[in-house]
Amino acid sequence: MEAALRTHVSQLADRIGERHVLRPAALEAAEAYIREQWQALGFQVARQAYVTRGVECANLEITLAGTGRAAETLLAGAHYDSVPGTPGADDNASGVAALIEIARLLRGRSSAKTIRLVAFVNEEPPFFYDGDMGSAVYAQAARRRGERIQVMFSLEMLGYYSDAPGSQALPPYLRFFYPDRGDFIAFVSNLRSRRALRWAVAAFRASSDFPLQHLAGPALIPGLSWSDHLSFWRAGYPAVMVTDTAFYRYPHYHGPGDTPERLDFARMARVVEGLAGMLARLAD
Repeated sequence: MEAALRTHVSQLADRIGERHVLRPAALEAAEAYIREQWQALGFQVARQAYVTRGVECANLEITLAGTGRAAETLLAGAHYDSVPGTPGADDNASGVAALIEIARLLRGRSSAKTIRLVAFVNEEPPFFYDGDMGSAVYAQAARRRGERIQVMFSLEMLGYYSDAPGSQALPPYLRFFYPDRGDFIAFVSNLRSRRALRWAVAAFRASSDFPLQHLAGPALIPGLSWSDHLSFWRAGYPAVMVTDTAFYRYPHYHGPGDTPERLDFARMARVVEGLAGMLARLAD
């Protein structure tokens, strides 16, 4: 698992590099890499294409169909584009690598509920908060077709950890309630999604002993809404972000130093295994 995650992140961040609409060939190469990895695992990959800024872009989706009568779907997604000026190893090749390996871990498993894994395009500026975010296009289409998404998980930066005291920053009003070491994975949601958050935290803890912290709070907390889960909140779906806390911990956030050698793939592998176990438990 650790070696596979390192390979995926290196392919996206080192070989392809910056991937966004200003470098459409790189964005297309990242899409092709994800599609090929999922197809090699035996999945049929659905492509949701749309045009923005004169560039055809696409979300990619695979489905692990449920066997029961439950109508609800569980969805995990991660964006595969990066900010201009950064190779985007943690942000967010790490989340995409997790999606690929979660598919590998869940492949062939029978569960009652359907699980969908989605690689989103165009999360980063200038698209963030815009209707052309890939996740916004996807969430609105899901709402129009009446899909019952029980909870969406946004996998947003999963690879950076530190045991050093003071390595974890926090908003001033939260620093007394959470550790000052960046050695944990965080689950965060808005207040409307707090029930889904509790459900997910319990399932993750039943699947892994990796340190976890969680918070349900108002979306005005800086960073709490800053990923694809926002699109699902806006569409009326419960959603939870899973993250290493990004700029609250990672010194290379949105910078040229966001490269694969900064990441802790051993700890990231434990998180990914826990997420796969969580989804399996929730789907049952």
